[in-house]
Amino acid sequence: MEAHVSEMKNELQSRDGLWRRIQLECQKLYAELLKIKEYKDMQEIQIKHQSSPVQLTEPLENKNTELLLFAESGEHHEEQLSKIRNHVYRKEQSHGFEQERMKTEISDLTEELHQKEITIATIMEKASLLERQLKMELETKQKLLTKQQLLEFHYQVIKFENIHLKEMV
Repeated sequence: MEAHVSEMKNELQSRDGLWRRIQLECQKLYAELLKIKEYKDMQEIQIKHQSSPVQLTEPLENKNTELLLFAESGEHHEEQLSKIRNHVYRKEQSHGFEQERMKTEISDLTEELHQKEITIATIMEKASLLERQLKMELETKQKLLTKQQLLEFHYQVIKFENIHLKEMV
C-alpha cells in the first residue's frame, strides 16, 4: 500500500513538473502571442498601405490556432493532474484509516496479551502455593504413616509378648 502511495506521489510529482513546464511554455507562448499581435497590428497598418494583406495574416492565424490547441492541451493535463491528486488523496486517506485501524487492533491485542500474562502469572502463583501445600501435607502424612507403622510394630511386639506370656501362664 505504501509502495503504491509512493508510486502515486512520484507520478503526481512528475506530472506536476510537467504541468509547470507546460505553464511556463504557455506563458512564453502567450508572451509570443502578444508580440505576434503587436507585430500583426503593425503589419496590418503596413498592409493597409500595401496591396497583399492575405499573405501576412495566414501565418498569424496559424500561430493563433497553435496557441489555442496548446492551451486546450494544458487544460486537459490540468484535469488529469487534478484527477491524480484526488486519487492520491483518497489513497492516502484510505491508508491513514487502515493504519489507525491496525494501531487500534495492535493496541487491543497487546492489552489482551497483557491480561493473559497476568492470568498466567496468577495461575503460576496459585500452582506454586498448591505445590507447597501438597508437599507439606505429604510430609505430614509421611510422618503419620511412619508413626502408625511404629505403633503397629509396637502393637505386634506387645501382642507377641502377650501370646508368649499367655503360653507361659
